[in-house]
Amino acid sequence: MAVLPIRITGDPVLHAPAAPVTEFDDALRTLVDDMFETMDAAPGVGLAGPQVGVPLRLFVFGWTDDDDVRHRGVAINPVLWISPTGIGELDEDAEAEGCLSFPGERFPLRRAESVILEAVDLDGTPFEIRADGWLARIFQHEFDHLDGVLYVDRLSHPFAKAAKKVQKKNSWGVPGLSWLPGRDHLDD
Repeated sequence: MAVLPIRITGDPVLHAPAAPVTEFDDALRTLVDDMFETMDAAPGVGLAGPQVGVPLRLFVFGWTDDDDVRHRGVAINPVLWISPTGIGELDEDAEAEGCLSFPGERFPLRRAESVILEAVDLDGTPFEIRADGWLARIFQHEFDHLDGVLYVDRLSHPFAKAAKKVQKKNSWGVPGLSWLPGRDHLDD
């Protein structure tokens, strides 16, 4: 297994829809193992193929909830059913989100409270997960990556403006930028 470089906003692979996975082979298993190792080293709670430069529709996730239940897996060629989002003022703490492809920053973003994830695993076996709360947020965030959308693309004012300032300050928004977990020591 290997830790892979994580692409930073501006890299074209992050801003284009990913292609379906068609080959369920050893190369895919190695990629998924490397993605888990990269996510854990970052550390993060999810990582999509495009974030490591692979334009395929898959993501890994790993998170332990407040009841010490571990949620960990891979979703290949996912479909995500999303409940309506709430309305009202954003809670800047409870709704704060970060992204390994926009490292070191967190901004509040309204997400749906509940989702249903339908996907296949490494063997091509279909599965379904009903998720609420933080796990639902993780699934929405990673699914967006597969459509070429970063969470900062969904931010409302004044947070969108703040994110653009961060991007400009860090000289992000251009192709070819990445960071390597374990070497660069960036926070998500």
